[in-house]
Amino acid sequence: MEVAPPMPVISNGNGNGHPQLQVASAIRVLRQRSGLSQRQLAMRMQVPRTYVSKIENEKAMPTLSSLQRLARALEVHVPDLLNGGKRTHEDEIRELLADPFIAELVPYVSKLNAMQCSSIVAQIRDMTTRPRRTS
Repeated sequence: MEVAPPMPVISNGNGNGHPQLQVASAIRVLRQRSGLSQRQLAMRMQVPRTYVSKIENEKAMPTLSSLQRLARALEVHVPDLLNGGKRTHEDEIRELLADPFIAELVPYVSKLNAMQCSSIVAQIRDMTTRPRRTS
């Protein structure tokens, strides 16, 4: 069971009373959620691993260009980095329905009973967790 830690996005802890985006924690959470190490993320961005470490440890603030590269490497959008990686239920539904395969399945799902749905999910799980060898 995966439990994402709470992600504070805005903080007044910078000493001057102005809100500050907490991009570092969002990047770390999204990287970990994607199952990537700092090195793997850095390779996707084509930057040194130390740069990713500095960003996550708030020792460096990414430029807009770096935010775009981070978003592309993490397969998210820049706003996802700025809002702490939080997505609404509607965002998730919209993203799923944008997938042509899922969109093709939707009209048929409501016609299935619980046993049929369970069987299909089990088959998909089996196909993805234990891929068959091809000769």
